[in-house]
Amino acid sequence: MTNEKRIEIRWRDVDAYEHVNNAVYATYLEECRDEWLERALGGAGEPWDFVLAPVAIDFRRELRLGDERVVVTCSLERIGTSSLTLREEIRKADGTLAAESEAVLVARDRESGRSRALREDERSSLESALRVVSRPHT
Repeated sequence: MTNEKRIEIRWRDVDAYEHVNNAVYATYLEECRDEWLERALGGAGEPWDFVLAPVAIDFRRELRLGDERVVVTCSLERIGTSSLTLREEIRKADGTLAAESEAVLVARDRESGRSRALREDERSSLESALRVVSRPHT
């Protein structure tokens, strides 16, 4: 399962160099990632029970206000014992890759604040999301 989100580039996203600030790329990715996680879990869990651990962003092209909008995608690559690895991309409206990212979300115990193993219902929902991504295109 892939989530795709169109995001308007806002004037406030642009810095003194007249391009979208690198920190804003992380915000675009987060907006798409949050929607993806909520959809992938369905009723099996709460998105707020996961925290972002490592995230790596490879900046490919600058974005400018004149690009008007971006298309951000997020999909599941791997399920671990207590974590999920996601592949994310930001593209200009014309399809040009602006950034790609790998993010890891870790399941968190609300009481202790520590990582925890994925619950069976969460794992089942996430495995369904992974199967959708893994199906070959015909």
